[in-house]
Amino acid sequence: MDFTSNKNVYRWAMIVAAVFFTSLIFWNTYDFFQQLKENERKNIREFAIAQKDLDNQKLNAELGELGLTVITNTSTVPMIVVNNKGQITSNNLPEHIQQDSLKLMDLIEVYKKENQPIVTYFEDKPFTTIYYGNSDLITKTKYYPMALVVIMFLFFSVIWFFYRSNKASEQNKLWAGMAKESAHQIGTPLSSLVGWTTILRDTEVDPTYIDEMEKDINRLKMITDRFSKIGSIPKLVEVDIVEQTQKATDYIANRTSKLVKFDVDLPDQPIAVKLNEPLFEWVIENLIKNGIDAMKGKGEISIYLRADVYNIFIKIKDSGKGIPKSEWNQVFKPGFTTKKRGWGLGLSLAQRIIKDYHNGKIRVLDSKKDQGTTFEITLNRIQKTTAV
Repeated sequence: MDFTSNKNVYRWAMIVAAVFFTSLIFWNTYDFFQQLKENERKNIREFAIAQKDLDNQKLNAELGELGLTVITNTSTVPMIVVNNKGQITSNNLPEHIQQDSLKLMDLIEVYKKENQPIVTYFEDKPFTTIYYGNSDLITKTKYYPMALVVIMFLFFSVIWFFYRSNKASEQNKLWAGMAKESAHQIGTPLSSLVGWTTILRDTEVDPTYIDEMEKDINRLKMITDRFSKIGSIPKLVEVDIVEQTQKATDYIANRTSKLVKFDVDLPDQPIAVKLNEPLFEWVIENLIKNGIDAMKGKGEISIYLRADVYNIFIKIKDSGKGIPKSEWNQVFKPGFTTKKRGWGLGLSLAQRIIKDYHNGKIRVLDSKKDQGTTFEITLNRIQKTTAV
């Protein structure tokens, strides 16, 4: 049996044990509750007998004193006593209820449902009927299982959230490790390609070919740099967000079919933001590529950048098939994809780069079926201070 199977066995064993012990607690609580009720019923019976003896004029003084003691000690159970003449007396009830006959009659009906009335007989005739409710102790004990359920629910919720967060942490470490290993593996042949281009420049090969090769090599270097930064905190430097957005857009536009039209609306003035350039460009490229895929390679991509005093807003809109509103939050989860091919990591990485590394926000701003989707990136603007 492998480690994963063992983990599943342990998990189910813990669940079964938790259910068993919870059931045991419930059973003991129920049994304790029933014993309490039976003890109170015995006390009420003793009270009824004592009440009858006190009312019986044939009792001697010693019995009368004993009955009075029993009645005095029965001070926790609310009760209503109705004698054979229809006279009503009550014990252990609030004074405003004792003085209200209508409320006492209503309370008798309530007590009938809670507990079976106790009837005492004298000379084979009903002497008194005692209606009684549950004491405060019984009432509190009755709600104890519910409190236990809430506690157990909170306990299992904490365990579940811990398990989920631990699992997410393991997945993040896995993806980060894969990214770093990919960067490492790309690095070796990339170094070799750089050497070959240097050799080729000393031959009769057309220099334009080598220039294009070097562009692709530089692109591979940038991709390697991006992958190497996954899982570690990247360095942020002050850059012009307008220039970086234009640069990332131009790179994709120059390598995209002419069937895709780009509408870029950026401010004329530079806007300072703290960024990690390679990772930010990766986000822009991912959003644009997703838009192109949604349009099936034909349509319009619009990029808008606006700023207020505190924030930068970048909107990237496509004219593709759109995203159902129920999936707006799902698209950022690792593995979620609507494509036949793809790992569903692009938007997840984009969210991590913007949210975790740049302390910003990324969301689906709007999406309509067959009209397109708009993603919005929000970043903090550098606040310039002026000397007084």
